[in-house]
Amino acid sequence: MRILHVITGLAAGGAEQQLRLMLRHLPERQQCEVVTLENPGSVAQGLREDGVRVYDLGMRGNRDLAALPRLTGLIRHGRYDVVHCHLYRACVYGRIAARLAGVRSVVATEHSLLDHSMEGRRITPGVRGLYLATEKLGRSTVAVSASVAGRLGGWGIPAHRVRMIPNGVDAARYTRSAADRAAVRHRLREQLGLPQEAMVIGGLGRLVPGKRFDVLVDALALLPAAPAEGRAARLLLVGDGTERPALEQRARSAGVADRVVFAGERDDVPDLLAAMDVLGAPSTVETFGLALLEALAAGLPVRWSSGPALTELPPEAAPEARWTRSEPADYAAEFRALSTAPPGPLPLPPVVRHYDIARLAGELATLYDELVGCASTWRPPAQRSASPVRSVQAPAAPVTAKESRHVRQ
Repeated sequence: MRILHVITGLAAGGAEQQLRLMLRHLPERQQCEVVTLENPGSVAQGLREDGVRVYDLGMRGNRDLAALPRLTGLIRHGRYDVVHCHLYRACVYGRIAARLAGVRSVVATEHSLLDHSMEGRRITPGVRGLYLATEKLGRSTVAVSASVAGRLGGWGIPAHRVRMIPNGVDAARYTRSAADRAAVRHRLREQLGLPQEAMVIGGLGRLVPGKRFDVLVDALALLPAAPAEGRAARLLLVGDGTERPALEQRARSAGVADRVVFAGERDDVPDLLAAMDVLGAPSTVETFGLALLEALAAGLPVRWSSGPALTELPPEAAPEARWTRSEPADYAAEFRALSTAPPGPLPLPPVVRHYDIARLAGELATLYDELVGCASTWRPPAQRSASPVRSVQAPAAPVTAKESRHVRQ
């Protein structure tokens, strides 16, 4: 089975990273390729390293209609059995192109749908109308949480067309021996200029207003640089985005600029989590909360304000994750209490096992089989003896999109 994933961009982000992780765990009989409409960033490079062929459509903006025939030609010549779209623009263009190319097994994943915004864009009547019109061209929409599924239902999408398959986490990437964790922790702190004895508060995600990392900066300002009891606090923000200059200015104004480290966009998140002592997640508008799961998998306590990944399960599934009001004083109080606790790691909580990526990849593989009428049974990766790096065949005819040649054989 040949599957093409269509995504708006491949810079580091939750949906983009989740696509890469999911592709690692799909069965080898489902051969996947990826096309990005624009911005083949760090995740594109990671996919190439995994042996996945990546195409760059070179789209110049939302209204670059010339991209539609290029995408249609790519799909037609690739002879794909399934087209899977991710993120709003890719869903609109991808569904239309797939149907023009004669592919009927079209699925989309809705990663980020809130009451008034979708992937950070305001939901206008035009945005909603275009999404619903093109949704009819597909056969199924995957929702990453029950809240997203509920909103899709509220938009009038029939329940039988919505399949809930949450995001997943690969716990093995985050768990490590005590000696290895200590070595990584020491190396990263030294590299980033963080004191070895400090309590490092972590923030993980795109630096955009909705993530509310300003709350963490202000909370840090409420914690003394050298407390009489407990450890001195530092803030490590991992990610990049439009809000970075404002956050840097806020740290300077609060007098904590020398206690905040902006690590930028990184692909060594498991290592960076080992360098932290707690994850702070003050966003109030999450549609899943993958960063919460990654931190819990790494053995960190988590203080959070929004995350269906946790709210849709009983509290005992994540005993070290405490809901916190998204205010600096509340986060500061939580961090102050944690500063006297010895550094982790904490035991792996049940919530991480619930969102095991291998199990969820199996559910997606089953959906692909249902879409194309296959009867074959998915087997988890541990039962396969073949290499996890797949050799991907070239399309049957040349295409106009730029193709990545970095394919590991």
